[in-house]
Amino acid sequence: MTEGHHPKLSDPTGLDIGQSLWQSCMDQLAQELPEQQFNTWIKPLSAQVLEDMSKVTIFVANRFKLDWVRAQYSSRIASMLEKMYGQPVQVELAITPRDTPVRTASSPKLVEAIAAEESPEFGEDRGHSGPKNRLNAMLTFENLVEGTANRMARAAAMHVATMPGHLYNPLFIYGGVGLGKTHLMHAVGNRLLADKPGSKVLYIHAEQFVSDVVKAYQRKTFDEFKDRYHSLDLLLIDDVQFFANKDRTQEEFFNAFEALLAKKSHIVMTSDTYPKGLADIHERLVSRFDSGLTVAIEPPELEMRVAILINKARVEGSEMPEEVAFFVAKNVRSNVRELEGALRKILAYSRFNQKEISIALAREALRDLLSIQNRQISVENIQKTVADYYKIKVADMYSKKRPASIARPRQIAMYLAKELTQKSLPEIGELFGGRDHTTVLHAVRKIGGERQQMTELNQQLHVLEQTLKG
Repeated sequence: MTEGHHPKLSDPTGLDIGQSLWQSCMDQLAQELPEQQFNTWIKPLSAQVLEDMSKVTIFVANRFKLDWVRAQYSSRIASMLEKMYGQPVQVELAITPRDTPVRTASSPKLVEAIAAEESPEFGEDRGHSGPKNRLNAMLTFENLVEGTANRMARAAAMHVATMPGHLYNPLFIYGGVGLGKTHLMHAVGNRLLADKPGSKVLYIHAEQFVSDVVKAYQRKTFDEFKDRYHSLDLLLIDDVQFFANKDRTQEEFFNAFEALLAKKSHIVMTSDTYPKGLADIHERLVSRFDSGLTVAIEPPELEMRVAILINKARVEGSEMPEEVAFFVAKNVRSNVRELEGALRKILAYSRFNQKEISIALAREALRDLLSIQNRQISVENIQKTVADYYKIKVADMYSKKRPASIARPRQIAMYLAKELTQKSLPEIGELFGGRDHTTVLHAVRKIGGERQQMTELNQQLHVLEQTLKG
């Protein structure tokens, strides 16, 4: 492909088509990847696209991140760009020019901590990274759509924000990915600061707490660590399931927890499961998690999904007709993040084609998503596909046999069943020989975690997903 054959293009908004293509790729990745993974590795990336669309250069902050992005995401990005553009696009990675030296991670145990430390999302001490409380001022109670799925959690969070240190301490909010747990936590912090501007508030992801413990241990700065965490009025901590198997971190969090409760400070936590469903967390910590109020956020019901789409479209400066919102809401059921991804596709498709938003346009913009939904991937199909891929018998999926050659594919099948179907953990467990839902949860966490660390497993899962999706 040469420049002469492909003139520079632009979409109706005036954006260079290359940048529009890159933004569409980012939007798709935001929809597909877990939020923490996307925010840490993908969101900070920038790209330079040649006018003839022959090459995309992606800029990464440092060598460690470059190697990780190349191993985990570059082939996925390249195939995504090719699919969107209709022709092969060469993808290159380069380090963003800067004056400061690049750090290297020599110890595998410190890789996660250093990655978190260097991510812009976690840059507490950098002037451009926002306030030290790490709150997103855009996430408030006012712009959170309320429905039966989140009503109790919202009411409890509002109570905490207006009367911190009293009832519901700690407040433990659990539910699946993309249901609004993080939004609720930021809303609590923002409301408290609006009412009491001098309050010491901190929002962090559990991975950052792990990173802070590692740094305090390395640098022997535990006094500073304790001064920071034990002096807060409100601690908002996301995804506490990441504390699993991290004994030192759990010990330090227990100490911080006790110190904050003793001074009537408030703690709000989120997790993907209820406290007693957490794996590899010390019992005394689990009992603390469960000592206040535990509330669930469910996937949003139809009317709530419709309201979310209409509201978010308005925020983007567009009006989505109610019948289109109903059409999308009926076809995108799992979580708010998928709804947002579908909305972005529709708005982009509308802008690129200079057409008004209609059901026909939404159907065309979401044709890939709808074809996957319509095929209705079944757990039985997943079991057969995984069994064939790893050369074991389908019967081994529900048997009580536990050798690694069988247990591993079985865990992979459970992981894919949770990712690709609407089945609950107990329903999946029943289809795998009547196993308990905690067994399924363990498999989902284990494979999901290893996928981010092991390139070969990630590739195998990618092949299986593409096979199942057709």
